[in-house]
Amino acid sequence: MSTSTEKKEKLQSLQRRDSYLAKAPNQIQLLEKDKLHGTRFSDKLKEHNQFPLRPTKLEILQVNVGYMCDLTCEHCHVDAGPTRKEIMTKETMEDILKAIDKTDVKTVDLTGGAPEMNPHFIWFVEELTKRNVQTIVRSNLTILVSNKKFRTYPQFFKDHGVEVIASMPCYTQDNVDKQRGSGVFNRSIEALKVLNELGYGMADSGLNLHLVYNPGGPSLPPEQKSLENDYKVRLKEDWNISFNNLYTITNLPISRFLDFILAAGRYEEYMDKLVNAYNPVAAENVMCKNTISVDWQGNLYDCDFNQMLQLKVASKSRHISEFDEDLLADRNIILGQHCYGCTAGAGSSCQGATT
Repeated sequence: MSTSTEKKEKLQSLQRRDSYLAKAPNQIQLLEKDKLHGTRFSDKLKEHNQFPLRPTKLEILQVNVGYMCDLTCEHCHVDAGPTRKEIMTKETMEDILKAIDKTDVKTVDLTGGAPEMNPHFIWFVEELTKRNVQTIVRSNLTILVSNKKFRTYPQFFKDHGVEVIASMPCYTQDNVDKQRGSGVFNRSIEALKVLNELGYGMADSGLNLHLVYNPGGPSLPPEQKSLENDYKVRLKEDWNISFNNLYTITNLPISRFLDFILAAGRYEEYMDKLVNAYNPVAAENVMCKNTISVDWQGNLYDCDFNQMLQLKVASKSRHISEFDEDLLADRNIILGQHCYGCTAGAGSSCQGATT
């Protein structure tokens, strides 16, 4: 295969390439059987008297409103991209609102793809605001400067008190563009400047802007606070950009990152790093304990990563239309080898390090 063909394929989703790994059961087969590496995660929990893993009080609904995205990042665990057509309907969003009305959930974390691309996104955020729910939008930044329509979204975010968590895997152009595509860094900087002008990331504004770092290759993230300081210095000096916090997230060995480490011949090396870095303190604070993940069809999962592997919750309440908080509280969390990614080193969650 020529270099140009390899580069073109790299910029396509696994689904678009008709890859073996595009199907979740094939990823599970590889991780749990064909290339099972190290102690089974469930056995590791048993060694530390942490099995079974059980939920605590439900605090966060993480809602994936669709897999469509304007980017095709090489590390994406969602396998999102412009050719993905899975989009949450307004009816499913209405079911989510009914579920929220029955619970004490105060945080709804909207993700994708690029969640802004869902045609009902504006309506959904407005409805969440009416319920006094803290709304988080996980933005890739580039969508906010992509065309006239989306350029109005930063002001919309401000008007509705939306918290923005934005992907920014490095403070240098070369590293960002390598992982996320040519031109992404400059467009991300443009979007960050727009958000800053509105008050996002500024002291005492009440408008939170957090950035997300994940390694570009098969390595664990560095210490979160130290890296945050580096980001703040470089982005301020180079671009006069401010933000609140940096969240470091470990790449889990699923979807396009799994494809990446397999193609690079570094799967075993990476799994060794994750297994050997297991931290029982991080395991106590994993996000699946206080979060339920909802996919674009309304199915329920312990976390966003289990969603991508199509591992539904072990409960009779498995769809948002039949949401039952008591049933969901009385379940064991579904585990697999990929879970080592959330328990390695300082731990990893959608809110960054856990220890």
